[in-house]
Amino acid sequence: MTEEIGTSVLVVGGGPVGLAAAMELAHHGVASVLVEPREQVSFLRPRAKTTSARTMELFRRWSFADELRRRAPIGIDWSKDIVFCTTVTGREVTRLTGTLGLTLAGHDLSAEPGQQVAQPIVEEAMREALDRSPHSTAMFGWRAVAIDERDDRVLVTIEAADGETRLVTADYVIGADGPRSVVRTAMGVAYQGSSLPRPNVSITFKSDELGNLIPIGDAIQYWVLNPAAPGIVGRLDLSGTWWAISTARPDDPAGGTPARRTGPEETVRTLLGRDDIPIEVITTDPWHSRTLVAGSYRRGRLFIAGDAAHQNPPWGGHGYNTGVGDSINLGWKLAAVLHGWAPDALLDSYESERRPIAELFVAAAGENGKSGPTALAVAALMGTDEEFDQVRPAVADGIQLAKRIEFHSDGLVFGLGYDGNAAQQTTNGSDYLPVAASGNRLPHKWLAPGESLFDRLGPEFTVIGAAADAAGFVKYAEHAGIPLAVLDDPVLGLAEFFGAGLVLVRPDQHIAWLGDSAPGEEAQDVLERAIRGFQQGS
Repeated sequence: MTEEIGTSVLVVGGGPVGLAAAMELAHHGVASVLVEPREQVSFLRPRAKTTSARTMELFRRWSFADELRRRAPIGIDWSKDIVFCTTVTGREVTRLTGTLGLTLAGHDLSAEPGQQVAQPIVEEAMREALDRSPHSTAMFGWRAVAIDERDDRVLVTIEAADGETRLVTADYVIGADGPRSVVRTAMGVAYQGSSLPRPNVSITFKSDELGNLIPIGDAIQYWVLNPAAPGIVGRLDLSGTWWAISTARPDDPAGGTPARRTGPEETVRTLLGRDDIPIEVITTDPWHSRTLVAGSYRRGRLFIAGDAAHQNPPWGGHGYNTGVGDSINLGWKLAAVLHGWAPDALLDSYESERRPIAELFVAAAGENGKSGPTALAVAALMGTDEEFDQVRPAVADGIQLAKRIEFHSDGLVFGLGYDGNAAQQTTNGSDYLPVAASGNRLPHKWLAPGESLFDRLGPEFTVIGAAADAAGFVKYAEHAGIPLAVLDDPVLGLAEFFGAGLVLVRPDQHIAWLGDSAPGEEAQDVLERAIRGFQQGS
């Protein structure tokens, strides 16, 4: 007889998005089972390396941000620069400073700065955190092979590597199982979009000497603009482990990368600009850029998130961060429905809120990719010092203009609203102006050294304002069983900060409503709309 496992939510896929979904559910006290074929995290392919400041804010809600920083081999006090150069050991063309949200420590805009850390480190830390949770069961070495959705539950057959099968019965299923998602297939949903034709190859390599041989200083990334081998090189740690991306040459009609033609060792040496630096290639990982978004994020009790829902090119580091945002958005909503204080309609708002965000980030990453190393490579930069000096100013100006949005993207990271307000917060994707408005992320404020306004919010809904003015919210929340915390501290001056006497904040730190008062029936109406989310057309 096949063993049967019952749970509230089955999470299919244990990459960072699936792990984040399970952690968000646990944060709200909801039981989940997570299945993932990989028994161990592989450090051979670092994949995503940028955890955005917004993602770190969301991790802070779980008391996880500090743990991730502790594990990160490269601290935020290290370099915050992106250098564009002829080769890693060659001449500098230009640099962008203060990039990727790394300068936001202690800044009023954010409760957390960004963090450079490879995806395997994030996954391993999440796995250990889930192992400590009483709400989560992680089954590594298992995969979903069949899904039977019924009116009141979902039956999922899972299989181990040795062929053993078990049956999982769940109220809901989250598919965080990547581009070949079993859950998305069961939903009958296809991607919309395209794959960019030119291939890329990621290379992980060791070199103990390289760090001491770079004349242009430390950087998070080195963009090599050599037409013979355009690409990017960066550190994975400060003890000799590096990553590289080899991109296709512009004059190669077949779109082949140098790594495919000459081998990864020769490609790395060409990127570095020296043949005498000892290197050891650890692994290679070929990939294509894809700009794809699934046609739907929900069918009944089935949902998709992360790469199962959207595939982002890596330019700008938005893919993994968008997936984590999916998990937080869906996780708190599933918890609210399962706990009985929100209607099923709230789950429909997952797609209406998150799919437009994915479309925007996929489009932004696609635009960033148009000015990748291949497009920026200029043969004259590789010439004599005189030739280099002649073309460098114009090339540098073009890079500064083209790449600002990719590496200074606070407007995209923080400024996306769920109620049509994003345009009020950002005009170009780079600059961010906090706006207290329905649907927007709650503007941040430090209340004391190390104490963020976000730290004072409750785990579910919070109303900020005088307790007397919030009485209508409290009364209806108690009647309807909606978890609601009240933040009433006149010393903080929050009414002046937000320009409103009352602010209703969701579990994901987005504003559900704000105004000067909400007596009786108005408070009831506000809360009833808040627990349905921002729907399309609302």
